[in-house]
Amino acid sequence: MSRDRDFTAVGRALATPARSVFLNLLLDGTRRPAGELARAAGVRASTASEHLSVLVDAGLVTCEAHGRHRYYALAGPHVASALEALGTLAAPAPVVGYRLSRHAQHLARARFCYDHLAGHLGIALADAWVGCGWLAGREVLVLTDSGADGLQATGFDVDGAVAARRPTTRACLDWTERRPHLAGALGAAVGRRFLEAGWVVRHRSGRGLNLTEAGTAMLREAWGVTLAEPASDDAPATPARVASRA
Repeated sequence: MSRDRDFTAVGRALATPARSVFLNLLLDGTRRPAGELARAAGVRASTASEHLSVLVDAGLVTCEAHGRHRYYALAGPHVASALEALGTLAAPAPVVGYRLSRHAQHLARARFCYDHLAGHLGIALADAWVGCGWLAGREVLVLTDSGADGLQATGFDVDGAVAARRPTTRACLDWTERRPHLAGALGAAVGRRFLEAGWVVRHRSGRGLNLTEAGTAMLREAWGVTLAEPASDDAPATPARVASRA
């Protein structure tokens, strides 16, 4: 069997603006009803159903029926990682109006890439943990012994991440920063902990995250990370700063 891959089917599945809207919304790992996706893309329910069938057939999206409703989600973290990496090659979607501009700033500041933290927040954590020796390598992100101890002491489920069937750590290329953030089972454990501890809450728009006061204090005190607030106008948000621990 050839080791080459035929990308044409996936390329065709991605080749409409409505499907891009659907995939962007599903990148946070949530399940969403077809009606919500149709409204977000500005298409009729029947048209959305046709587009979603294409994404399901291409293996990018799954569909679950609950009574009369159908809920759609990405087919798994491998799809999210592939889409996040493609985002570094794709042109940004047009941003028209103040509300959409603010939403873009929220996504750049903090968001979920399927089940792990991304944006300025995800990059800042990876940088801080590389800086203190908890992760090794900036392009690979390997968990060290001191990192396992430190993250476990902070309340992250390191043992569960190590025992998981998926890779413990993986570097996922962030489309807004063009740099890797932490993915894999440990990345998912970090994301769960941030939500459960109330350090972040989901933004009302869906995929973006808001950093709470408790999260802001924890980041600063534990790792010297300061995440700037989104700009008040259409300017891009300022990336996070990581204080030197040397």
